[in-house]
Amino acid sequence: MDENVAKGVRNSDILMPYYKLGKPLGYGTFAKVKLGRHVTTGKKVAIKILNTQMLDDVAIQRVQREIKILKSFSHPHIMRFYDVIERPSKIYIVMEYVNAGELFYYIVEKGRLDEDETRHFFQQIISAVEYCHLNMVAHRDLKPENILRDSENNIKIGDFGLSNVMKDGHLLKTSCGSPNYAAPEVISGDHYVGPDVDVWSCGVILYAFLCGRLPFDSDNISSLYGLIKRGLYTLPSHLSPAAKDLITRILVVDPMKRITIPEIRRHPWFQHNLPWNLAVPAQVMQRARRIEEDIIQKMIGLGFNQERVIESLQNKQQNQMTVTYNLLLDGRPHEPNGYLRAEFLEHMMMPGLHHYVGPSSLTGSNSYSNLFENHGASQPRQAPSQGSWVLGIQTEASPREALTEILRALQRLNASWKKIGPYNMKCKWSPTISGYFSAHRLINIDLNHAPIEDDGSSDSGSGNQSRPTIKFEIQLYKVREGRYLLDVQRLQGVPMLFIEICYLFLMELRLA
Repeated sequence: MDENVAKGVRNSDILMPYYKLGKPLGYGTFAKVKLGRHVTTGKKVAIKILNTQMLDDVAIQRVQREIKILKSFSHPHIMRFYDVIERPSKIYIVMEYVNAGELFYYIVEKGRLDEDETRHFFQQIISAVEYCHLNMVAHRDLKPENILRDSENNIKIGDFGLSNVMKDGHLLKTSCGSPNYAAPEVISGDHYVGPDVDVWSCGVILYAFLCGRLPFDSDNISSLYGLIKRGLYTLPSHLSPAAKDLITRILVVDPMKRITIPEIRRHPWFQHNLPWNLAVPAQVMQRARRIEEDIIQKMIGLGFNQERVIESLQNKQQNQMTVTYNLLLDGRPHEPNGYLRAEFLEHMMMPGLHHYVGPSSLTGSNSYSNLFENHGASQPRQAPSQGSWVLGIQTEASPREALTEILRALQRLNASWKKIGPYNMKCKWSPTISGYFSAHRLINIDLNHAPIEDDGSSDSGSGNQSRPTIKFEIQLYKVREGRYLLDVQRLQGVPMLFIEICYLFLMELRLA
C-alpha cells in the first residue's frame, strides 16, 4: 500500500511517502512550518521542518525533549503529535493542524475579551496545564503566542521546547520563557518548582485576556523585572469581583502563598459554566483511552491488518498504523457538549478503574431485569479534588426500554421533568415526608406526554417553596452498538441532596 499511496504526486512534494507538503504556515530562525496532508487519510497536518545543520547541541536537545513530551501526551487542548521523520540534515515533526492561528493575534484584534469567553479559554488552558503537571512536565513558556485557536474557538497549547520533565523533590533552576510572563522566582535566578511558575504565567494570560494588556510591561528590562519581583500591577474597574479575586490569588510573588491548580479549579469564577469534559479530573482523562472499533473498521477499509493495528496501539508503537488511527480519531466529530463525554463515563465504570464519588461519578451495581449492568461496585472509591457531580449507569436495553424504566423511577420519586431532546431531559426533585411513592405501584407512562415542568416554575402544593430542591439532567448516550450509557448530572442544588436523589433513583432501578 505504501508504494501506491503516492502515485501521481511529485516526489519533491512527498515525504516518506506518507505526507504531501503544501504552503508555508510560518518561519523561524532554524525552522519553518508547512501545511501537510496525510496521503492515506487526506487529513491536514502541520509539519515543522528543522535544519539540524544550523542547530547546536542545546537546540537539538530542546527538539528531542519536545518530541519526547508530545509523543506521550493525549489531551484535547494540547497539540497532538503524530509522527517524526529524521533525515541527515533535517527533522520533520508532524503535528495537529490548528487552523485559526495564535491566540495572541486574536487578543490583539479584539482588544480584550469578555469574561465568558475568557473563562472558556482559561478553563481549557488550566485543564491542559494540569494534565502536563500530572505527567511531571512543566511547560515554562506559557503565553498566548504558544497557544493556538481552532475553527471552533477552542485552544491547543503547543511549543514544549522549553518544557522540563520534573522529578519529585527536585527544584528547577534554568531561567527561561518570556520575561513578561515569567514568575518572580524565575527572573530572580532562584530555584523554583515548575508548576508554580506555570500558574503565574496562567495568571498573566488571564489578566491579558480580560484587560487587553499585560500586568507587567516596560520597555526597560530592569524596570520590568522590578515590577514583576514586587508584584506591582493595577486591576481595571470593569473586572468582576470574582475575576479580581482570582487574579490576585494567582499573581502572588511568594510561590508558597500562590494559588495552586486544584485551588484554581475550585474557585467560583472558574467553576461558573464549567463544561463537563473539563470538570473531569486529569487522572481520569489520562487513563480514559480505549481502542475505538469504528476507527479500526475504517483502517481495515484502507487496507490495514486489524491484528497489527491493535498490536501497535497496545504497544504504543510509532508507525503509520498509529498515525493513521490517531488522525482518523481526531477527525471524528465529538459530542457538542464536550470531548469524549460518554467514553470517559464508561471508562470510569470499567473493572479495574476507581469509581469516583462526589465531583465525578457515582456508579450503581447489581441488575434490574437485566437492563442495567454491574461494573464492580466493590472496586475502591476515590474522591478527586473537584469536578462535576454525575451518576453513570450502563445498559444493554433498547433506548425506549431504558427510558421507560427511567421515567417510571422518576415518577415514583415524585420528580418532575421536561424533555429537551429525544433522549435528554431536565429534572427537578424535592424531598417529601413520605420520601417517594411505593415502588410496587404500577404506573403507565406515555413517553410523548410525560409530566413536564418549566425550569422556572415550582411544584404544586403548599410548602414546596421552603423545601430544598435539586435540579439535574438525564442523557442517554450510545457508546457502541447495543450498549447505552445513562448520564445523570447535577445542575443546581446542594451536592448532598443530589447524592440522596441518586441513591433513591438507584433503589428504584434496583441498583442500590
